[in-house]
Amino acid sequence: MTAPLIVKLVLVSLLIFIVFNLGRALFIMVKGQHEQPMSRYLGRRVLFSVVVILILLVALGSGYIQPNSRPY
Repeated sequence: MTAPLIVKLVLVSLLIFIVFNLGRALFIMVKGQHEQPMSRYLGRRVLFSVVVILILLVALGSGYIQPNSRPY
């Protein structure tokens, strides 16, 4: 596996984890379960969103991934 592929796989897995945490918070909000606070899952979502942005900035800066030069 090459480094850009690993970076992309990590980013995709983090994005899936972010969506999962958002779904868990929604489930707790709708069901009214109070075993775990909803803010725990929302906080994780924000934390991992920041991690994704930092990984993107580092990968773009180091050249592991290339931005699309022609978006159309």
